[in-house]
Amino acid sequence: MDKIAVLIPCYNESKTIAKVIQDFREELPEATIYVYDNNSTDETDRIARENGAVVRYERRQGKGNVIRRMFREIDAECYLMVDGDDTYPADCAKEMVRKVFEENADMVIGDRLSSTYFKENKRPFHNVGNIMVRKSINLLFKANIKDMMTGYRAFGYEFVKTFPVLSNGFEIETEMSIHAAEMGMQIDNVVIEYRDRPEGSVSKLNTYRDGYKVMRMIFHLFRNYKPLQFFSTISVLLTALSLGFFVPVLWEYFQTGMVGRFPTLIVCSFVLIAAILSVFTGLILSSIVHKNRQDFEDQLKRAYERKQMLIKEK
Repeated sequence: MDKIAVLIPCYNESKTIAKVIQDFREELPEATIYVYDNNSTDETDRIARENGAVVRYERRQGKGNVIRRMFREIDAECYLMVDGDDTYPADCAKEMVRKVFEENADMVIGDRLSSTYFKENKRPFHNVGNIMVRKSINLLFKANIKDMMTGYRAFGYEFVKTFPVLSNGFEIETEMSIHAAEMGMQIDNVVIEYRDRPEGSVSKLNTYRDGYKVMRMIFHLFRNYKPLQFFSTISVLLTALSLGFFVPVLWEYFQTGMVGRFPTLIVCSFVLIAAILSVFTGLILSSIVHKNRQDFEDQLKRAYERKQMLIKEK
């Protein structure tokens, strides 16, 4: 079991991977540096190996698939995850790791948005997207996370071994943030200096395609983690729709003593029934979520016990 594992998911980062490895080795000489190559075609793996990193592979394309593999294969007391594009400073690594070891943080977020991100990042739609995602998640999940989509994070053993990776691509960071917030884990923020990619290095993030995936992930996780709120909102909308069409029918009945629009009345009744069913669906799923929370606490306990066993064996 490693004391500290530096995890670097990579896809065609030959121009920057050597510097990233060297920087983090200098800051964390006691750490084991792992580079997980995701089908690179520019000899990223060879360069990483020549610079002393442990190189492993994930053949399924997508950052989420890489992180799933890393979390499954590596045992460490503390994990530090960073992108291989040299946009994150290594000099913040010690503080992030310290918060895991000394303050028992489950996840430490490298907060770009509170420092230089908006000045350094040359893609305006990325800036807008980051703000929208941060505000929507903090509102929906009552969290205080400063940067939802940063790729610079530190984790404790228990988080890594109990986190269910559902995403395949770049929406993985959003999924991590929501999971930690909803499960009541300790989340800390460390402000970092962000720098844009060096010349010749190309971002793999597609603003519109991956932005859509992130918003879809937020929608799905809100439905899964907070079903009562989700389905109650649907119920309110359906009830309002039903009443909106029913009121004219009722007014006509008071005026004439007759119901002249039976099809409208029937549709209103079915819509109101759907609203009632939506509430009960939310109640049932909310009970299931509560049971899942109890099971998750048991998983955390087992993960902690396994960590203690691995530390003793080391």
